[in-house]
This record gives sequence, structure tokens and C-alpha cells, in this order.
Amino acid sequence: MALTKTNHIVETVCPIARTAEIVSGKWTLLIIRDLASGVKRFNQLERSLHGISPKTLSERLRSLEEEGIIIRQTFAEMPPRVEYSLTTKGRDLCIVIESMRSYGKRWLCNE
Repeated sequence: MALTKTNHIVETVCPIARTAEIVSGKWTLLIIRDLASGVKRFNQLERSLHGISPKTLSERLRSLEEEGIIIRQTFAEMPPRVEYSLTTKGRDLCIVIESMRSYGKRWLCNE
């Protein structure tokens, strides 16, 4: 597995390792799960993700935006309105999340 040093992170060439690097942060997959149902505002995400701090949510949203997983759209209103939505790249991750849901239902949850 080759490693390439770029800026401040080390990126692997392995697609599984690279994907895991993007989604491994606590709350990241749950943010993507919530955005899969459509556009959300910061406070909607915060309410949905019980226990997440505003600082952590901001950090995760920023990193997902940098990775091209989400789009942040700001509206010049008073008070300012910001909405988040998945990009095509982000929507493709929903397949991974749905696979995790199916696995969890089959093997981890007693439903």
C-alpha cells in the first residue's frame, strides 16, 4: 500500500483505507444519514444528533465540505440562514450506510 504525503495529512492509495479515513470520525456517518433525507439546517442536525456539541458538528460539517461530500449554502437573510445538502459524492455514501443498517438489523439488533 503506497503512501503519499500531501499538505498536512497522509493519504493512502487503498480505496477502503481512504474511505474509512473520511467516514471514521465520530458522528460523520450519522450526519450523512440525516442529510440523505434532504437539505438540513445546522439546528436541525444538532437536534437530530443527540449529544453532539455545536463545535463537533461544525468541525464535521467543515471536513465533509472539504472532502466534497456536502455543500454548504449560505443565504443573505437576517438572521443568516445556512443549509447543508449532500453532493453526488455524498449520496453515493448512502449505499454504504444502508449496507451498515442491513448488517446491524441482521446481526446486532434484536428487532
